[in-house]
Amino acid sequence: MNWQGKTVGYALTGSHCTLEEVMPQIKRFVDAGARVIPIVSNTVMTTDTRFGKSDDWQQQIKDITGNEIISTIVAAEPLGPSKLLDVMVIAPCTGNTTSKLANAMTESPVLMAAKAQMRNLRPLVLAISTNDGLGLNAMNIAKLLITKNIYFVPYGQDAPGAKPNSLVARMDLIMEACEAALEGKQLQPMIIERFLY
Repeated sequence: MNWQGKTVGYALTGSHCTLEEVMPQIKRFVDAGARVIPIVSNTVMTTDTRFGKSDDWQQQIKDITGNEIISTIVAAEPLGPSKLLDVMVIAPCTGNTTSKLANAMTESPVLMAAKAQMRNLRPLVLAISTNDGLGLNAMNIAKLLITKNIYFVPYGQDAPGAKPNSLVARMDLIMEACEAALEGKQLQPMIIERFLY
């Protein structure tokens, strides 16, 4: 696909252990010629963890995209009327975000941006990373699976022995999932085997 002239909304939520894995995926879009608008959750904006400091992640995101981060609900709201985003991806998409999206809750910049994208009937791609994807969040994932214009980055159990309910997307397939979504298709196979044990 030719990404020249395309605008990608790239949203990150608080699966902090996954942030390092998704940074190269943001760069893939930029290298392919897309304009990338970064959007982050409150957790990413404010929380330092053993996986890195918030300020460092923010700087890395700005350096890669060349754009300021949308980090408030007020800043995210105009994405609807402006119809700016050709495709939006939430990667990583936590169980918390998955749950709120499935239940029409709009209390973060990422969820407001997602709502704006859905309002415009444009593709929203989710790269889930949740410890309870086969637990309480299974019903929320199921609701989103049958929602028009929502697509998934292929995912599977990342640690079935230690964390049998955990599901994580193949982050290296984010661009491919977005390309399929722009054609109105779900990248297949959607459910994959990530690890044998």
